[in-house]
Amino acid sequence: MRLMVPVAVKKLNEPDLRLLGRSGCRRGLGDWRRSSSTASLSTSIQEYRMIHGRRYHSARGNTDYWGPNDEIQAHSMDLTHHTLMLLFNHKIFLAPIGDDPKKALDIGCGTGTWATDFADAYPSCEVVGTDISPTQPPWTPVNLRFEMDDCTAAPWTFAPASFDYVHARYLCGAVRDWDALYAEAFRALRPGAGWAEAVEPSVHVRSDDGSVREGDGSALAAWGPLFEQAAARYPAGGPGPCMRVVEEDVLATAFVRAGFVDVVQRTFKCPLAPFPRTPHMKEVGMFARSAMEEGMEGFALYLFTDALGWTPEQVTVYLSRVRKELRDRRKSPYLLVQVVYGRKPAAPG
Repeated sequence: MRLMVPVAVKKLNEPDLRLLGRSGCRRGLGDWRRSSSTASLSTSIQEYRMIHGRRYHSARGNTDYWGPNDEIQAHSMDLTHHTLMLLFNHKIFLAPIGDDPKKALDIGCGTGTWATDFADAYPSCEVVGTDISPTQPPWTPVNLRFEMDDCTAAPWTFAPASFDYVHARYLCGAVRDWDALYAEAFRALRPGAGWAEAVEPSVHVRSDDGSVREGDGSALAAWGPLFEQAAARYPAGGPGPCMRVVEEDVLATAFVRAGFVDVVQRTFKCPLAPFPRTPHMKEVGMFARSAMEEGMEGFALYLFTDALGWTPEQVTVYLSRVRKELRDRRKSPYLLVQVVYGRKPAAPG
């Protein structure tokens, strides 16, 4: 059943892409400094798995994620970061967090690029980035630290009301219970002025001109349905992670259920090729295509072979079709990217 956007959510959408017309990093020495909020780092965490030639996080513990954590995927993540910076007009975030946040949390921080940019922008703010894999750089701004943690494991071990801002991006496929995730973010934020922000893509490739249509037999049109089928079967016995986060307004619903107020939902069209008319959106499309071409094997290889029963060779053939179609100038493909942010209200009384 499709979830409806709560009436308290303000929705802002983007127009037809066909009509639409790098931040620096001050580095300082950083390390994996531990705090009482996380368990000690075990060497077993770095016992990576090699599957079909790609590197994945350790199988120890309860954390389960199908995306690789190797250098190829890290490069794709950094390309995605730059793509989103361009798409959002060089803004690191959209929530009105004010000019002087004291403590910020980036959950599922990946390569740490967003956390690094945020720490550079707010040198007086203590920034914490968490992820299940220790793949972040050793050199960081002095006000930034990285911690090993699984944001999907509730309850979080951070102290309640300890952050001014909680940021999460591109966790689609890693989260099974979005309500629980943002209930934890709500608990971790300071009342009255604490903000949470989420950025998630749709896995469905669309077009405004009919060049990519649902069920048209193209590899691009099949991208979203294949991921939905694979996620529904992974892991065996499910339920798998929801791949319809944008289509079912999952983020806004989770924010409202958690108790956030002043919730805003913005939906952007991100071109997957340089087809828009304006130079700015052409550049977005160029970087988005590069990010997808670099990352698509990592997205599909383990999930399709494990959940759909494909062979690695079948995945390779399918991805070659996707690449060919991304380079087809007759096609105008894009993804929807949704941003939702909300504020934790002041404590009653």
